[in-house]
Amino acid sequence: MNNARLCLAYDLGTIGYQEALQIQRRLVEIVFQGLFDVLLLLQHPPCLTIGRFRGSEDIVVPVETLTEEGIAVFHTDRGGGVTYHGPGQLLGYPILNLRKNRLGIRQYIWKLEEVSLKTLSDLGIYGRRIPKYPGVWVNEEKICSIGLRIIQQVAMHGFALNVNPDFRHFEFIRPCGITDKKMTSISKLLGYEVEVEDIKESLLRAFSQAFGFRLNMEGEIKQSLAALGAALNGL
Repeated sequence: MNNARLCLAYDLGTIGYQEALQIQRRLVEIVFQGLFDVLLLLQHPPCLTIGRFRGSEDIVVPVETLTEEGIAVFHTDRGGGVTYHGPGQLLGYPILNLRKNRLGIRQYIWKLEEVSLKTLSDLGIYGRRIPKYPGVWVNEEKICSIGLRIIQQVAMHGFALNVNPDFRHFEFIRPCGITDKKMTSISKLLGYEVEVEDIKESLLRAFSQAFGFRLNMEGEIKQSLAALGAALNGL
């Protein structure tokens, strides 16, 4: 894989939704130049995000309930409906130049799904795709959600894999407007508690395999690191 395209991977830990959105938008400008791609791994404090075209109607509790639970609500620029994010959910935000990687949108979504499918398989969990709904499912329950925004052929946002989230919070919404499906998680399926940190290495390996990337957690191109550092420091 020495000739593979470089992807710089960064673990941001737990970070607010708006701050992560700012970082993504700045990285889109850099990745558009075509030198490298970026994968951000992170978790968010409890929040609901509403897509560009719909979502508010799928919040099924009063705003007072959300306030009492400490759940913020954000309108965002991705596709899809309302989604919950919170601790125990591993988010992957790849900032990818689709043109440089010769990827169409459907192929890109397929590869994002493949990342979660491979990660789950490493744990002995066998997920599947449902063509009507982007994401990954185990039996009839959803374990990974996908939402995207494409700007000048650069993708942002990405996937949310349920590791050990608070399922009470999913009851406050109809996730992505789906009324006849439930959510599940890695911990629920395995019958014991799994932490987000426990699966990061497996997910990074799956991401590298699915996209054919050479991942580097520290970075190795000075120019790339300088550009990325300037972007993050400027926020």
